[in-house]
Amino acid sequence: MPIDRPIPAFYCCYLLRSTKSPNSVYVGSTPNPKRRIDQHNGIKKGGAVRTSRNSLRPWEMTCIVTGFPSKFGEEILLNPRSVCSVTNSNVFRWAWQNPHVTLHIPPELRIQRATSKKSSGHPKRPRLTVLSLLSNLHLLLRVSSFTRWPLAIQCFSDDVHQKWLKCCQSSPSSIPEWIKFTQTSLIQGSSPGDINTSQNLAAIIIDYREQKLHVDKGTKTTDSRRENSCAICKVKLEHGQGMYVVCPGLDCVAVSHMTCLSGYLLQNEEVILPTTGSCPVCKTKVRWIDIAKELSLRTRGHKEVEKLFKAKTIRQSKHDTSSSKQAENPHTPIRTIDSNDHEKQCDSDRSDITISPRFVNSQLWIGSDTASLTSNDSEDERLSV
Repeated sequence: MPIDRPIPAFYCCYLLRSTKSPNSVYVGSTPNPKRRIDQHNGIKKGGAVRTSRNSLRPWEMTCIVTGFPSKFGEEILLNPRSVCSVTNSNVFRWAWQNPHVTLHIPPELRIQRATSKKSSGHPKRPRLTVLSLLSNLHLLLRVSSFTRWPLAIQCFSDDVHQKWLKCCQSSPSSIPEWIKFTQTSLIQGSSPGDINTSQNLAAIIIDYREQKLHVDKGTKTTDSRRENSCAICKVKLEHGQGMYVVCPGLDCVAVSHMTCLSGYLLQNEEVILPTTGSCPVCKTKVRWIDIAKELSLRTRGHKEVEKLFKAKTIRQSKHDTSSSKQAENPHTPIRTIDSNDHEKQCDSDRSDITISPRFVNSQLWIGSDTASLTSNDSEDERLSV
């Protein structure tokens, strides 16, 4: 499979719960949680058949699992020793939706089992609840297939948070320390399912702004006019002849071969994928996913990087123009530009976009996250809980 896209800025799996029927749940995935919950609740076009019944709306997004390298996986970048990619967020989502049959959970560890069969002969899915899905989520984060993924959990419901703590206490083992859990309380004055609570989801950063300084540093550090040596093997780094990674610390000058840093961070572990470690020069704690994401942006995300830095240029240009006009006529009030206006318009326009099946299939086959902005959300209809 060709890999010609950077690791996406954001992708998540999520757990929905009906506010009218709390026993009704739904598991899906999306690159944009705010837009997706609006689709499920009928505010925007899209959504899934399972969540379209008015008797179940509104839905609330109780928690999300983030940190997936991409919708269809780009493990060859995250794991320099692998030759193919066989895991992705869709695999995780399907395993979470079908814990009774997924092969990622050993039979002896299954929390739920199929007790009957459908007319087709396939195992019938047992009834799922928020608690059972959280228990299975805890289990999936501990199995070998997913335990070293750079995942994180964010919860938006206080009672779901309590259920999660209950799962942690009753579990025979803990999830890895690098899988972080955060709790975001409801906005003051709102209630579960209230449209205003989607502001919590709108606050989630789904673009590359957090990688901006790192990419800028990486581009300057690996510039052809600079001479660098690998911080680990000390070999001179030839420009354009290797995959070189840069420490995310802004004051650190460490640059190294990707394989050298991978081996350094693993420290003789019996695994092939690093998770976290310390920079060999500044000793700052680093995450492998952050290093890999910057490398993918610098080497394969030319359009994304151009857009990332162009936004600042446009804003600065508008500011300079406004300042010059104000200087010429100090009595003219300055018009305030809302940086969210463009994003709101983009969301509005994007919801009406129709993509041909041929385009969607070609984009998904090459592992592009571009198509996932519109096509991936409709797949939840076929894989709903």
